[in-house]
Amino acid sequence: MNDYEINMLVDAAKEAADKAYVPYSEFPIGAAVMCEDGTIYNGCNIENASYSATVCAERVAIFKAVSDGNYSIKAVAVYSENSMPIPCGTCLQVMAEFNKDMKIYVVSDDDLNAFDLIDLLPFQFSIDKESL
Repeated sequence: MNDYEINMLVDAAKEAADKAYVPYSEFPIGAAVMCEDGTIYNGCNIENASYSATVCAERVAIFKAVSDGNYSIKAVAVYSENSMPIPCGTCLQVMAEFNKDMKIYVVSDDDLNAFDLIDLLPFQFSIDKESL
């Protein structure tokens, strides 16, 4: 990805963080995914009193892309204002479902780090989709 695409992705993640529903943690996270066709989908974390019903920003963004019929996700940016929001294992596994080679940009107001998905989730669950 070039710098322009990364900046667009990060801006979409920042915009999404402003919409986070976080009455319990008060820790807003925004995420955005870029698909191979350049389309960007963003999402925010949405908390729930039962905690297990809470959903992470990364999955919201991915599920928005998929529900729009766009399965070709090439990168994700995850943003938190004050700290580096490393995606949880569940989100990493959802990312692996759509692109085992996905690039992940973890962003705060002070820092941007780029990771390959394989570095954050070296032992992914997978299925040979060619055999389905």
